[in-house]
Amino acid sequence: MMQIKHAGQRMWFMGLTFLLVLGLASPGQAQRPFQIGYVYPAGGQQGSTFEIVVAGQFLAGADKILVSGPGVQATITEMIRPMTGREINDIRIQIDELVAKRAVVMKDYQALEQFRSFRKAKTLPKDSTADDEQIAELKRKYANATWTREDERRLMELRRKLAMAMRRPATPAISELVIARMTIASDAPPGQRELRLATANGLSNPLPFYVSRLPEISEPAVKQIPEQRSAVAGTAAIRIQQPRLPIEVSLPCVINGQMLPGEVDRYQFTAKKGQRLVAVVQARDLIPYIADAVPGWFQATVALYDKTGKELAYVDDFRFQPDPVLYCEIPADGVYLLEIKDALYRGREDFVYRITLGQIPWVTDIFPLGGPAAKDTVVVLGGYNLPVRTWTFSPKDVSPGIYTYWLDKNWPIPVPVRFAVDTLPETIEQEPNNSLSQAQPLPVPQIVNGRIQSPEDEDVFRVEGKAGQKLIIEVIARRVGSPLDSLLKLADTHGRLLASSDDMQDPTCGWLTHYADSRIEAILPTDGAYYVHLRDAQHRSGPEYAYRLRISPPRPDFELRVVPSAINVRPAGSVTCTVYAVRKDGFNGQITLRLRDAPTGFRVSGGLIPAGQDQAKLTITAPLFGSDKPYWLQLEGVATVDGQQLVRPVIPAEDRMQAFAYHHLMPAQELCAAVIGREWLQNMVKIVTPGPIQIPLGGLAKVQIQMPPAPMFDRIEWMLEEGPEGITVKETTQTGYTTEVVLTTDPTKLKPGQKGQITLCLIPRFQQRPKQPAKVPIRQSQWRLRLPAIPIEIIRNNP
Repeated sequence: MMQIKHAGQRMWFMGLTFLLVLGLASPGQAQRPFQIGYVYPAGGQQGSTFEIVVAGQFLAGADKILVSGPGVQATITEMIRPMTGREINDIRIQIDELVAKRAVVMKDYQALEQFRSFRKAKTLPKDSTADDEQIAELKRKYANATWTREDERRLMELRRKLAMAMRRPATPAISELVIARMTIASDAPPGQRELRLATANGLSNPLPFYVSRLPEISEPAVKQIPEQRSAVAGTAAIRIQQPRLPIEVSLPCVINGQMLPGEVDRYQFTAKKGQRLVAVVQARDLIPYIADAVPGWFQATVALYDKTGKELAYVDDFRFQPDPVLYCEIPADGVYLLEIKDALYRGREDFVYRITLGQIPWVTDIFPLGGPAAKDTVVVLGGYNLPVRTWTFSPKDVSPGIYTYWLDKNWPIPVPVRFAVDTLPETIEQEPNNSLSQAQPLPVPQIVNGRIQSPEDEDVFRVEGKAGQKLIIEVIARRVGSPLDSLLKLADTHGRLLASSDDMQDPTCGWLTHYADSRIEAILPTDGAYYVHLRDAQHRSGPEYAYRLRISPPRPDFELRVVPSAINVRPAGSVTCTVYAVRKDGFNGQITLRLRDAPTGFRVSGGLIPAGQDQAKLTITAPLFGSDKPYWLQLEGVATVDGQQLVRPVIPAEDRMQAFAYHHLMPAQELCAAVIGREWLQNMVKIVTPGPIQIPLGGLAKVQIQMPPAPMFDRIEWMLEEGPEGITVKETTQTGYTTEVVLTTDPTKLKPGQKGQITLCLIPRFQQRPKQPAKVPIRQSQWRLRLPAIPIEIIRNNP
């Protein structure tokens, strides 16, 4: 064991230790972001082994592919990526060497001025035969050499590599590929999973991956071929130039493909008369939003042709959903052709699709759209090739909301259905109720399940109210899969319009781009009867145009989302994530965030969304020791409403950008945490002052932090990374192992009673030494250590 004898050595060693700790901590707290952009194929059959491609950016060090649920394993076999600067330089050196060899063998000394290594030899005469030292060295090296066809081929190959490497990837976000062998067990549960890539920097964002019972067919994946192209442009050009012959498939099956620019993919199969053919396309379902594409997803279209080329069916969507679903009753025995393309003939490697094809079941609509919590609800199913016409939903231990259920038992394929759950009394709409005189009376509160049966159908309901009573009238339809575009009106007993609503936005439904559900919040002016009118804004109708209409007093509530869904942190380090609160029916109180059944060593700090705010930063601190396996975390929010405690889960989500501008919170299945890097032997930096810290308005507050001295740096700079506007760091002092950070407040931007949290971080800084030339500035440290969040409260300044 090394012994430090002198005080100066001791201080130097402590500073070096602190430097190493910062070096270990900072990458885990402000990592270089890495993302995966697509998975191809995005699914596989039970009991099969096949190759998959995972594409993204900054994927260096990828060593694992993780798939949620049991029965799926993957082994990485190859990494394909654009060349680094060092690799490009190595190719240039090889080219220079070959050019020099050919020049000497051919006695073409003029050529020596054309390659990079000897460009400085500009003093050589044009017809130089001078025995220059460099020329002499080359003559000696290649005195007995010969120039072969293999040398010429190698030189051309290297030049082609260099030319392609110098081109920028067409789409940098998916320019790196990880190739793996995927094995799905024969008993792996079918349905949707989540796939993530694990690298030295932690876990990636998730993408959907499906396990199916049906045989799967995949066209060859688009891969980077460094010898032929940069990024994927070369293979794209080859595929477009070559004629695309139809691929023969047998029904039923799942088809996997990638759509490149200008492509039209065709699949040929044999079908029998009377067969009820269904083709379910998944494209936007696999990649909901693409940041640098308009409208922001692969807009697939699908068509069916007979052997004469006659078009039998064509679809470019399924109602309001971009992914098409095609249905056709086969008119005669024979060969048929299914064609898929982008609506605008666009294409790129992340235009990935799956087509489930055959006489397969598919649910197009259900009624009712939801039911009460903790009770069974029998639902009537509408659709194609259904093995049953009713299904019983039994939601247990869930809070009010919208959930996706998979109809799987005794079905050839799992079929997703959205179902709304609530705790209010429910009833069914009774026709006729199309006028004031026929209005269906409803008690308050109530949820009524109904349908718009004809283009002119306008369902009318009568409720009794009191003066000053507040009512919430809300339609739930589009959010659970109904094509209804609702138009909602509230009128008094004389028919006078009091309020109306067409569309309302719900941030919890990130998959929607057209929010068509309606909502009215009204205060009734007098005692008496009131009438609620509901119809489709486009005058469309049918059994699928179902709705749930809630009429009730306000029920203050909230939903929570946390971004990102992957937490990557160093041992004993801290990272922040953003928690969004969607407040409902006027709820404005504070929400406390906490871990539920947390793995040993994990803790949260600053877990508070203050009253009136819709988001907050949450700090998650990892255990002291790392692990080669991810952790699964569960967060929940707690609030008090009318004396009752509400506990709501925090749903993990990804902030996905659409078409360069729009952002959507897309729910994920799991909140994963990776604790990466070396372990810390102890916590070297910790907050001593207990929270919440009370800061006088217009005054000062002190935060004491325990940390070792760091003499290797000229100064340690403290910064307020997160916190309410108006709080700043005024000054800091360090005495021995104690650092004191003084906070000040701006009374024009804060108010007494305001609560929140702050996050402090320290940054080590160097200064320019007088002896060093001014032209060689010291590179400032990029290390940063983020401390756990500290709860604060603004109080009155009583001098």
